Amino acid sequence: MSVKFEDRPIEKVREETIDQLVMNYSHGELSAEAFERRLDQAMDATAHSQLAELVEDLELKPDTSYDSMKEQQFSPHYGEGRVQPTENVVSILSSNERCGVWTVPREITIYSLLGSVDLDFTDAIFQHPDVTIKIIGGLSSLEIFVPEEITISTNVFSILGSTENKAPSMGNLKQAPHIRIEGFQVLGSVEVKVKRTIKEKFVAFANSLKGTFQSR
Repeated sequence: MSVKFEDRPIEKVREETIDQLVMNYSHGELSAEAFERRLDQAMDATAHSQLAELVEDLELKPDTSYDSMKEQQFSPHYGEGRVQPTENVVSILSSNERCGVWTVPREITIYSLLGSVDLDFTDAIFQHPDVTIKIIGGLSSLEIFVPEEITISTNVFSILGSTENKAPSMGNLKQAPHIRIEGFQVLGSVEVKVKRTIKEKFVAFANSLKGTFQSR
């Protein structure tokens, strides 16, 4: 016997609703305006009935091809490459930045004095499911950009400083990497945030699918 619709986990129902919206938009069944409006409503919905209403007039449902393309788009990037298991980043009266496609070591230690460090994991390639970032800093700033599917935990001791984690996690992806941030900071700041929201990723994914289907 299947579980009653209203008794199913709402996050699972929300994911299925968004998938159906993407599927119908990519096949030209929804306008761009209607798709984004319903996408916003799906993300804000707090009841099963609200989610059901968003797709009750849509016939197309995701298939195995859709599931495969979605997994490629949203799954964490794991890969192989030559990289040391640990790496030191030194920023004294200077700035350091890592962005684009780069391979993440198991442990990164940041030494920063009167400097700034930016680490962008948006397109990074992970080799390990658990990554540790150790901070030893003073009068400096550290900005970390992550995709929403990555789990973040912070344990930073700040003296006259601040630590902010503005990166919510989707929390439902298999083998999602976990980044642990620890250490201490004096008169400095540590900020974790999302560079591209999950809505922006779904819109980009839907547009890429639409382009693929229209070219056939």
